[in-house]
Amino acid sequence: MKDIYSVIKTIRLTEKATLLGEVNNEYVFNVDPKANKIEIKQAVEKLFGKKVTGVRTANYFGKAKRERRADYGRTNHWKKAIVRLKDGEKIDLV
Repeated sequence: MKDIYSVIKTIRLTEKATLLGEVNNEYVFNVDPKANKIEIKQAVEKLFGKKVTGVRTANYFGKAKRERRADYGRTNHWKKAIVRLKDGEKIDLV
């Protein structure tokens, strides 16, 4: 298994992520693009000590910048993981 700190980069604190945490007991993380669902599940369970029941992932491509020129750049590609915890468990973010 990879190092848990290289799998999970940050937690996403947005309005949608906060609503998912309150309603569905789900938490959203930025993760390594090469990490799979099993590695994400193991990292969350080891880092927070909670039981994970499901993991969903989504890949996002970086946005192109300065498209009107031939030498345009791009922001980094990134991956998001939505992790569902067992009923009755929660992660204190503050």
